[in-house]
Amino acid sequence: MKPTIPKLPLLLKPFFVSLFFSFFLLTFLCLSRSPHHRKPTTGTPPPKKSSSGGESNDLRIRPGYASYETYIQHQLNKTLNPKLRAVWTTRDWERKVRVFSRFFQDLKQRHFLFNESKALSIGARVGQEVAALKLVGVSDSIGIDLVPRPPLVIKGDFHAQPFDNGTFDFEFSNVFDHALYPWKFVGEIERTLKPAGVCVLHVALSRRADKYSANDLFSVKPLVELFRESELIAVRKVDGFGLDTEVVFRKKNKV
Repeated sequence: MKPTIPKLPLLLKPFFVSLFFSFFLLTFLCLSRSPHHRKPTTGTPPPKKSSSGGESNDLRIRPGYASYETYIQHQLNKTLNPKLRAVWTTRDWERKVRVFSRFFQDLKQRHFLFNESKALSIGARVGQEVAALKLVGVSDSIGIDLVPRPPLVIKGDFHAQPFDNGTFDFEFSNVFDHALYPWKFVGEIERTLKPAGVCVLHVALSRRADKYSANDLFSVKPLVELFRESELIAVRKVDGFGLDTEVVFRKKNKV
């Protein structure tokens, strides 16, 4: 007599079929998920894309970083390059301090910067911008960079500034293109600026930056969307060592 195999109840068959296809779909989604599409685990989330799609079209994050540590090491490859640091501190020093001094003197004449301002230069490398700020009379000035150069530059990551809320009256940067997380870069500026404080960015809109850039910016619109607590007060063309546009924001006074 042949043993009989009990049949599954009719109601269980759709359940097991559904379970099989659900498992297959879940496996497919997990395998196809790219690491570059993962959101950062900390910090303010990126702003939503505009309805016109301008956010994604006008600010593009460059792919290729397996981790934040990989990104930091890539930036350090430039900052710690002994040949570049030798050029920055000798041959380039006087020329860049002179040009930055003209920029800052003009900002003083436009009443965006004052001798009494507490000023920060973001991504200052060897401190040329800080030296220029002091030269035009803004004595309470400091810079941050991944590699410190006392007394002008202290160690700091512009994605997580080492300062208290509302520390500065004025912040300047010409390294926005090096930000892997632009929303964190801007969020830290707005956090550490005092109400009515001014931020000045020099950016490249008409040309692509170097291989150490982490993003590409194609218009001012993404900056306006990122600076949620500030208002745009000035935009003009400049010639700033490969950067062509100066953008000025003022932090709003909170009611």
